Amino acid sequence: MKQSIASLCAILGLLALIPTVFAQSDPQFAAANQEYASGHFKEAIDGYETLVRSGALSANLFYDLGNAYFRNGDFGYSILNYERALALEPHHPETQANLRIARDEARALELQPGWPERYLRFATVNHFTIAAAIALWLAVFCFTGLIFAGRRSSGLITLSIFSLAIFGMLAALIFRIDAGSRGRALAIVTGTGVEARVATADNANSVLALPPGSEVKVLSQRGDWVYAALPNNLRGWIPSKSAEQVRL
Repeated sequence: MKQSIASLCAILGLLALIPTVFAQSDPQFAAANQEYASGHFKEAIDGYETLVRSGALSANLFYDLGNAYFRNGDFGYSILNYERALALEPHHPETQANLRIARDEARALELQPGWPERYLRFATVNHFTIAAAIALWLAVFCFTGLIFAGRRSSGLITLSIFSLAIFGMLAALIFRIDAGSRGRALAIVTGTGVEARVATADNANSVLALPPGSEVKVLSQRGDWVYAALPNNLRGWIPSKSAEQVRL
């Protein structure tokens, strides 16, 4: 019974590995989808990547690009683009399902998420930024009202202090998320045979083997190497060409 359920889940996940069919005016997108439907995955990848370079970024575009890389057997870039889709739209169910399939296939390693990533998945950094901006502007309007009002209003004073407090908490939260394991420094290993090392040399001792699709957090860069936080609470140097950051 358990094997049947697992097989069914795998089949449903693979059925999700098809390009989206939402309305898209760009003929390049339609052409890439057609290449994908025809089984020409390399050509589809070229078409989707052209759209990415043009700045036409969307969760659905990265989802389709991830699917094309998956079909082409490139799990590193598949996982990278699924992650980029989720960075724009965290609750994209097809992407979440396909990302799990790709990670299982690649045996990719994941970073340990911090508490913001575990408990604040309902919104993105952009959502919190918008909320912080609203709180700040509300505080500004309240203080302006107090300045020009003929008398001091306890309601305006309370609202302005409350708005500033909310702004401060949101600003601290945004900084914490951006600096966390899912923040701006998150990168995905796209190369094969990548090993993190204790120093910036190919013959240095290995710290950890990183299968394609593994997560790392870039901490600093030295020449052609990046120093990164690794899964299993380790740190090491990896070639910069072997990983790409999720945020563009």
